[in-house]
Amino acid sequence: MYSTPWRHRVALALAACLVVAIGLGAHAVEGPVAAFAADSLYTVLVYLILRLIFVRAGLWMLAVAAFAFSAVIEALQLSELPEQWGDAFPPARLVLGTSFSATDLVSYAIGALTIWLADRAVLGVVEARSSRSARSRA
Repeated sequence: MYSTPWRHRVALALAACLVVAIGLGAHAVEGPVAAFAADSLYTVLVYLILRLIFVRAGLWMLAVAAFAFSAVIEALQLSELPEQWGDAFPPARLVLGTSFSATDLVSYAIGALTIWLADRAVLGVVEARSSRSARSRA
């Protein structure tokens, strides 16, 4: 299994910080690729936060939950609430967005799929190392 829960949480927290930094950088760049990257990273960040909270949850369920959360926030943009909240607290616009775009849903799905595949790959490597280490100690 995974080495220790605290190491796992530290790795997830560091990954989340990295995603925030890259996402803010993507927001600073104009263009469709940057917008796609920022939207995908939004869902990746949601996944990592959920993974920090629910360490032993199924990876696929976390990916679905991250996508669903992102989609609900996107659908909320059909109302005036995000705009009102953004007027009251401008940084909220980074989290809530300002206008609905169906193409953002594709970005969220790709972000969820990408982080799910990446997390599975990382866990596979960690588990392989752990089993090799256990065999060498035996």
